Amino acid sequence: MEALLHDPALWALLLFVIPLLLRVPIAVALGGAALAVAWNWDLGYEMLSYNFYAGVAKFPLLAIPFFILAGIIMEKAGIAARIVDLMKALVGSMTGGLAIATVAVATFWGAVSGSGPATVAALGLILIPGMACAGYNKPFATAVVSVTSGLAIVIPPSIAFIVYGGVANVSVPALFAAGFIPGIVVALCIVTAVWIISHKHGYRGTCEPDAPSVGKAFRRAFWGVMTPVIILGGIYGGVFTPTEAAAVAVFYGLFVGVFIYRTITSVSELFEIFASTVHGTAVVMIVVTCAGLFSWVGSTVGLIEKASAVLLGISQNQWIILFMINIILLLAGMVLDAISIYYVFLPIMLPLIKHFSWDPIWFGVMMTINLAIGQVTPPVAVNLYVGANISGLTMEEISKPALPLILAALIALAIVVAFPSLSTFMPALLGLSG
Repeated sequence: MEALLHDPALWALLLFVIPLLLRVPIAVALGGAALAVAWNWDLGYEMLSYNFYAGVAKFPLLAIPFFILAGIIMEKAGIAARIVDLMKALVGSMTGGLAIATVAVATFWGAVSGSGPATVAALGLILIPGMACAGYNKPFATAVVSVTSGLAIVIPPSIAFIVYGGVANVSVPALFAAGFIPGIVVALCIVTAVWIISHKHGYRGTCEPDAPSVGKAFRRAFWGVMTPVIILGGIYGGVFTPTEAAAVAVFYGLFVGVFIYRTITSVSELFEIFASTVHGTAVVMIVVTCAGLFSWVGSTVGLIEKASAVLLGISQNQWIILFMINIILLLAGMVLDAISIYYVFLPIMLPLIKHFSWDPIWFGVMMTINLAIGQVTPPVAVNLYVGANISGLTMEEISKPALPLILAALIALAIVVAFPSLSTFMPALLGLSG
């Protein structure tokens, strides 16, 4: 017992979990635990500054601020509104059409934004009032936008895949390709749930008598529709890397906003866009650096090896371990953000991936879908919080109609887990290695 109390691995875990339960910010809990253990056990705390810098000084991570900037630019450029009009024209008149259009738009916008909360913010201001105007229950409308926006981290390009690729040393283009089919599976499962609920309550149509025709809506949305074609086509065609693709997306968004749609007209608007990008990037990067420190300390004191050994000690059956991993990830998603989960839990799971010879590409997709579900699972349901702020509703009001949609996403997760080829087919087809 005394040896256990002096185990630095145990203290690293306790010094992270206890502040987290006391609602200390995640970055502070991670960084504080790493600093305390490194200092007390003389792990070479002089290395902390080096690891802090090394955590963000990675070329692939440069894509994160660029994709954040691109998403904000394209929102300000009016691309989101035009994509919404196109989807309304395509399916808005059918039963649950506006809700189905919301799922389709959120799926598409994932190929522009790469961030769940950013997708809620970009689409919620347009879609929630529109659905309420058409007679949809407002909490249901908010739940649909919030839950489907989680697809943004599954549909490529995805900030989550960039982080996973960096931690697991896996090809980011391969992860992007792997996310296509599973992302569509999740979308179809949610569409099924949305249609059933809409059919039950008689939700259909829009409140816009002068809605544009499909042809007119497509012409207005053409430049927005071309966004993922340019980004992903360039990556898979070998024209540029994911990081370079993010920079291309920024310039493309500026070109469309300034010269095509002419919705970005002043320097002050650009300043606001850059300020929002700096804020969003700072939030992400401080978590990346502190989580990286915690991961380094955990590896140094043996926390990662001990945690992996505990799981393998429970069972050698890969399906039992896989079930346990999914439960752990779903529970972690309720209290931690996606980036922290990658840095804290993925190093523990990498030995398991190797032990059972799992495909790391498939595992990355499975893990990311878990985290997408975590973004809408209380208590730390970041997507629901953003949706609540936009709609003026409470978390309790949104959570109930969100439950069947979360169940649909869980069914999709089970399908992806059971059929790894759904994740590995596209990378193999495109000749991308993990």
